[in-house]
Amino acid sequence: MEKNEYFMDFSLVRMEKTLYHDISMENLAEETRDSFLHYLPYSEEDEKLGMVCTTAGSVEVRPHTVYPPGKNQHPALFRQVSEGRILPEFQILYITKGKGIFGTESRTYTVVPGSLLLILPGIKHFYKPVFEIGWHEYWAGFKGGFYSKLMEEGILSPEHVFFEVGLHNNIVSIFAQILDEARTQQPLYQLKACSGVLALIAEMLTHERRSEQPNYYQKIVEKAKYFMETNVFKAINVPDISEQIGVSPSKLNEIFKTYTSMTPYQYYIHIKIHKAEDLLEQDNVTVKEVAFHLGFEDQYYFSRLFKNKTGVAPSDWKNYIRQ
Repeated sequence: MEKNEYFMDFSLVRMEKTLYHDISMENLAEETRDSFLHYLPYSEEDEKLGMVCTTAGSVEVRPHTVYPPGKNQHPALFRQVSEGRILPEFQILYITKGKGIFGTESRTYTVVPGSLLLILPGIKHFYKPVFEIGWHEYWAGFKGGFYSKLMEEGILSPEHVFFEVGLHNNIVSIFAQILDEARTQQPLYQLKACSGVLALIAEMLTHERRSEQPNYYQKIVEKAKYFMETNVFKAINVPDISEQIGVSPSKLNEIFKTYTSMTPYQYYIHIKIHKAEDLLEQDNVTVKEVAFHLGFEDQYYFSRLFKNKTGVAPSDWKNYIRQ
């Protein structure tokens, strides 16, 4: 099959005058009158970004409706969602009303309002609303090397495909932005739609990260940061910090990196370099003096570290910022 072939065929069925355009579901059965979907085209220029949006939509599935509604209006690849299917792309779904189930080969989840589902390419899955209840869903499909890299690095993982994020207007607004780009297809609409997809991924991942971190994690991180900032002119290490706040060095490293994506050492170096920038701006202050004041015994190690972090040698910093 040529790239986008199933998108082309579907568009031709629904629109005689436009190859790729609005595939509104206005002509479907009454139970889908509030729905909208798009299977989106993309160019070689779009693909150079490493990300394209392939589909977007919103559908109200009323009680006692066979799922998916308007089944034959979807490309064959997408129809078997309630029985089980494997897609060559990613999708994110957000359920804002009703109840249903979502399953992979390893687990089945109960879907309620506020559930967010992540579909990964090559992973068999199914989902559907409870027949007697129905639901409302938003979705966006996407693919490309950028997203594949996120999966390769484990940022998007088959072990984390179900998120109970709750009902949030900002998530609905992101989907509304994507749908608006899909409707209008103004210049660079693929770029705008993909920015919405990235925002959805960020919402999904940050919610998980924050929900997994108890309040005491935050307190430990705040105490560690305060201790480092008030001792920026000294030479302290992780055992010093852990002793001060009452946790083991290994636990401190684990909590701090989970919460900030940095180790305590990396954070401590960061604030030292930031303080060094301020000191180097002053007149009649040498690099050696700055290194000494910040607890570096080796001036040359400090200089290498400073240049590595800022891209500028400390001896050139004053001239650099005054350019």
